[in-house]
Amino acid sequence: MEQDNSRTLRDYLFLVLRGMAMGAADVVPGVSGGTIAFITGIYEELIDSLRRIDHKAVACLFQQGIAAAWRHINGNFLLAIFGGVLFSVFSLAKLITYCLEAFPILVWAFFFGLILASGAYISRSISLRAWTTLLAFAVGIALAVAISVMRPASLPGDWWIVMLSGSLAICAMILPGISGSFILLMIGIYGVILEAVSSFNLVLLACFGFGCVIGLLLFSHVLSWMLRRFHDMTLALLTGFLLGSLNVIWPWKQTLATTVNRHGEAVPLVQENILPWTYQNLTGNESQLIAALGTAAVGFGLVLLLEYGLKSSTKLVD
Repeated sequence: MEQDNSRTLRDYLFLVLRGMAMGAADVVPGVSGGTIAFITGIYEELIDSLRRIDHKAVACLFQQGIAAAWRHINGNFLLAIFGGVLFSVFSLAKLITYCLEAFPILVWAFFFGLILASGAYISRSISLRAWTTLLAFAVGIALAVAISVMRPASLPGDWWIVMLSGSLAICAMILPGISGSFILLMIGIYGVILEAVSSFNLVLLACFGFGCVIGLLLFSHVLSWMLRRFHDMTLALLTGFLLGSLNVIWPWKQTLATTVNRHGEAVPLVQENILPWTYQNLTGNESQLIAALGTAAVGFGLVLLLEYGLKSSTKLVD
């Protein structure tokens, strides 16, 4: 897939906006930027473009020059997407953290509706009649649920651990479903990374970024190969991941154990899903059921908007 020279400035603006949506999703522990890429129709081009950053791109660079190598890796597309991701992460990290603290039920309900509609939308593009595809779908759900019930670990914030964490998290970030932020939360590094972003700790951010680059380049080759050789099975597996992640973002949770972060604040460590009325009885807080249903409906409707209202723009990236 060579770089698409037919794209206009407006098309790249849409790509930047999609990248910003991916970055915003990746900040939330439980929502994947890959989910947004999947919903907006750029997932396969993203994976294929990342796969092209290899020895052939290096050979093209030395033999034909920078411009040819840039076209080979679909550079304008990648620049627009990851420019949007980085802008969103650095500009929205504090806002999303505040929203999660102030309006957790509404934020989780929004993403619940978003992902529920996304799973239904994507599943229509694959046939679940073949037993292999159906099995891949079931495996995706099972793996996502299994990861979601993992008990968090706690790792030190040493530079090499942060780098390895980046390699692991980026694999989840480009998978629809379980997010990289959730993986970081499970291994006890999420707070370290969020603090590094907020305080602009260049050393830790550089280590994390280097790990992300290595993991991204390696894992994109695996995903691209799977999509080329086993397209329907891979999409079924990814859709299963997507729907299985609903267990992570259920809005009403009971905290079973807490931990103290570096600021001396108690934060949830182990939680379980409960029903809205049970939540109100156990915590004494309003379940916000009506408002949550409303924000879930907004998330659900947003997918319908992306499906029907943005078809003209998504055709440009096919």
